[in-house]
Amino acid sequence: MNCTQAPGLILLGLSGNPENWQLLFCVFFALYLLGFLGNLLLLLAIGADVHLHTPMYFFLSQLSLVDLCFITTTAPKTLETLGTGDGSVSFSGCLSQLYFFGVFADMDNLLLAVMAIDRYAAICHPLLYPLLMTPCRCEVLVSGSWGVAHCVSLTQTLMLSQLSFHSNQGIPHFFCEFGPLLTLSCSDTHLNEILMTALVGVFGIGAVLCIVISYGCIFHAVARVPSAQGKRKALATCSSHLSVVLLFYSTIFAAYLKPPSSSRSSGEMVAAVMYTLVTPTLNPFIYSLRNKDVKISLRRILNMEKSQD
Repeated sequence: MNCTQAPGLILLGLSGNPENWQLLFCVFFALYLLGFLGNLLLLLAIGADVHLHTPMYFFLSQLSLVDLCFITTTAPKTLETLGTGDGSVSFSGCLSQLYFFGVFADMDNLLLAVMAIDRYAAICHPLLYPLLMTPCRCEVLVSGSWGVAHCVSLTQTLMLSQLSFHSNQGIPHFFCEFGPLLTLSCSDTHLNEILMTALVGVFGIGAVLCIVISYGCIFHAVARVPSAQGKRKALATCSSHLSVVLLFYSTIFAAYLKPPSSSRSSGEMVAAVMYTLVTPTLNPFIYSLRNKDVKISLRRILNMEKSQD
């Protein structure tokens, strides 16, 4: 089979049975619409309410922005594939999706670590919190995360662009991803796998360690609070973030704790659906349902829309 550096590719999607495509299309469309509107509404609520212009909600608004972009990176092409049965994609289009997918996935990872640091500062050093988490430092943390995510994803994408691939091959996935693409390469991918694993390991494991250490300090500080009410109040400020962390990393680990070029099982495909679509869709609802300030702000927005009608 001929090899080329600009192959035509075909996304095989989630199911090889066309009878399931209509149902999958409806499920994906509902999740995408729900996730898009949920994250957009949360962004509007935080931006419109001056009471939510604090470090915690600034980071939450960035998470909503990233999740909105994250689901838009993969869901439209998946819906096109399920709706038309045509999963063909150009190599340049595949690389573009790879790049943006990497950026937003890395940003989710880094933002969750930054938000853990914010909760650590708020609970373990409440008197110094306004000095530790100034607007300037919050912006530096977020802009630094964007910079790191861009560099990591660009490096991975450029490495793939230098490989040769079998032409007109099917990708056993519903979006372009690094691991499945490596299996189609005619080139020796051993070095690429090592480099990609190193990049993901350094920043991925680094973020996880940051979260674990932050919550270790938080739980230690909460254990020293004398009253049960004080402990509940302190933990309540972390409950939403901790729920999102557990949901995100459980699906990520299920999908990626294996060599990049090995084949995928149906369980790993489900995990990929969870972290690319379900988790970003649930995040705004996890935060809004457990947060009184966000609920109040959302009611204000909805009441304003009703009064205008």
